[in-house]
Amino acid sequence: MREFFDSWIWKNQVVKLIVVAAAAFVVVFVLLRVIRKIFAKYFHSRDDINIRYVEKILSTLIVLVGIFWVIMSNETTAPFGRMLFQSTAIIGAVAGLAAQPVISDLFCGLMISACKPFEIGDRIELDNGQAGIVRDITIRHVVIRGIDTIDIVIPNSRINAMSIQNMSRCKERRSIHCRFSIGMNSDVEKAMDVIQNAVMDSPYSVPGRTGEDGDQYGPVYFIAYGESSLTMATTVYYSPSTPTETVKHDINLRVKKALDQNGIEIPYPYINVIRDQAYPDRQ
Repeated sequence: MREFFDSWIWKNQVVKLIVVAAAAFVVVFVLLRVIRKIFAKYFHSRDDINIRYVEKILSTLIVLVGIFWVIMSNETTAPFGRMLFQSTAIIGAVAGLAAQPVISDLFCGLMISACKPFEIGDRIELDNGQAGIVRDITIRHVVIRGIDTIDIVIPNSRINAMSIQNMSRCKERRSIHCRFSIGMNSDVEKAMDVIQNAVMDSPYSVPGRTGEDGDQYGPVYFIAYGESSLTMATTVYYSPSTPTETVKHDINLRVKKALDQNGIEIPYPYINVIRDQAYPDRQ
């Protein structure tokens, strides 16, 4: 039996390559699992963007080393591997031109990891209007979880060039700016009190700060005249763990009900049609 293997299997380079590739796959798989467990055990804050990025880099390097091992361990593919390293300058130039987007994403990922404009779990809004929770970062892209569990995958080079609003920068509380329109003939001071009470009654709102006079919520301001309305505005503070959409829904619903109950008009566009009395029969 041993002579059979020596004479056929181990002299058959294709079979040997398959065996080595299978062994490399097993080793790489085990190492990736070990790295994941090490990071989970010894780096408790795996939501730190630096730790997550280092983990991705190590995983990528292990895969590349595994591929190199397979190429160099076989007599058939080893010359190809040596040729790659002997032609480093030429291949480097060609690969550099072909892989410019990949290299750009890699270095931009390093910049994001170093500067940390956001962390894993932060809620951000980009300058193109896309918003969501940061779920992951890889050497190529950032994953943002939007509404309805839709994942938005954005290349590192693109997100690194964007303006980012980080709504989770303050870990104690977050805030949103809310505007409400009331009729021109409405009692402004009464409307301010109604909106203030509606915000304070929400189970999701929290005080903006606590002073000597107790908890203080964001004040309500009369900020602008519209074409047919008066604009009121306030800042609503809430816990970082509460989704922004939940807070907006609850506040808007409460303010709408409160204004209706207090007889304060919420304006909407309408047209007055004046009939010419000189021609009463004209339609």
